[in-house]
Amino acid sequence: MKKGKKILFGVLGGAAALYAGLFAVFYFDLDGKFLYHVVEPFLCKHYDKIERRDITKIPYDVDKYPEYEYKT
Repeated sequence: MKKGKKILFGVLGGAAALYAGLFAVFYFDLDGKFLYHVVEPFLCKHYDKIERRDITKIPYDVDKYPEYEYKT
Protein backbone atom coordinates (compact mmCIF):
# COMPACT_ATOMS: atom_id res chain seq x y z
CA MET A 1 0.00 0.00 0.00
CA LYS A 2 2.88 2.35 0.67
CA LYS A 3 4.04 1.96 -2.91
CA GLY A 4 0.53 2.74 -4.20
CA LYS A 5 0.31 5.91 -2.06
CA LYS A 6 3.75 6.99 -3.22
CA ILE A 7 2.75 6.57 -6.87
CA LEU A 8 -0.58 8.36 -6.28
CA PHE A 9 1.08 11.30 -4.54
CA GLY A 10 3.72 11.42 -7.26
CA VAL A 11 1.06 11.60 -9.96
CA LEU A 12 -0.93 14.21 -8.04
CA GLY A 13 2.22 16.23 -7.37
CA GLY A 14 3.18 16.10 -11.03
CA ALA A 15 -0.32 17.18 -12.06
CA ALA A 16 -0.23 20.03 -9.53
CA ALA A 17 3.17 21.16 -10.82
CA LEU A 18 1.91 21.02 -14.40
CA TYR A 19 -1.20 23.01 -13.44
CA ALA A 20 0.91 25.62 -11.65
CA GLY A 21 3.23 25.91 -14.64
CA LEU A 22 0.38 26.32 -17.09
CA PHE A 23 -1.29 28.85 -14.80
CA ALA A 24 1.95 30.87 -14.65
CA VAL A 25 2.15 30.85 -18.46
CA PHE A 26 -1.45 32.09 -18.66
CA TYR A 27 -1.19 34.64 -15.83
CA PHE A 28 2.03 36.29 -17.00
CA ASP A 29 1.17 35.89 -20.74
CA LEU A 30 4.46 34.09 -21.30
CA ASP A 31 3.35 32.60 -24.60
CA GLY A 32 2.53 36.04 -26.01
CA LYS A 33 5.81 37.45 -24.75
CA PHE A 34 7.67 34.55 -26.33
CA LEU A 35 5.93 35.15 -29.66
CA TYR A 36 6.57 38.91 -29.50
CA HIS A 37 10.21 38.83 -28.42
CA VAL A 38 11.50 35.65 -30.11
CA VAL A 39 9.28 34.48 -32.98
CA GLU A 40 8.25 37.84 -34.46
CA PRO A 41 11.81 39.23 -34.88
CA PHE A 42 12.87 35.96 -36.48
CA LEU A 43 9.96 36.07 -38.93
CA CYS A 44 10.49 39.77 -39.70
CA LYS A 45 14.17 39.16 -40.40
CA HIS A 46 13.30 36.20 -42.62
CA TYR A 47 10.53 37.87 -44.62
CA ASP A 48 12.33 41.22 -45.00
CA LYS A 49 15.01 39.44 -47.06
CA ILE A 50 12.49 38.24 -49.66
CA GLU A 51 12.77 40.07 -52.99
CA ARG A 52 9.48 41.63 -54.04
CA ARG A 53 8.52 43.42 -57.20
CA ASP A 54 7.53 47.06 -56.91
CA ILE A 55 3.86 47.18 -57.83
CA THR A 56 3.95 50.96 -58.24
CA LYS A 57 6.20 50.59 -61.32
CA ILE A 58 3.77 48.33 -63.20
CA PRO A 59 2.23 50.29 -66.09
CA TYR A 60 -1.50 50.75 -66.03
CA ASP A 61 -2.95 50.00 -69.43
CA VAL A 62 -6.55 50.92 -69.98
CA ASP A 63 -6.72 49.09 -73.31
CA LYS A 64 -5.22 45.95 -71.89
CA TYR A 65 -8.52 44.10 -71.70
CA PRO A 66 -10.75 43.38 -74.69
CA GLU A 67 -14.04 45.13 -75.15
CA TYR A 68 -17.03 43.14 -74.11
CA GLU A 69 -20.10 43.19 -76.30
CA TYR A 70 -23.42 41.99 -75.05
CA LYS A 71 -25.71 40.52 -77.66
CA THR A 72 -29.38 40.95 -76.96
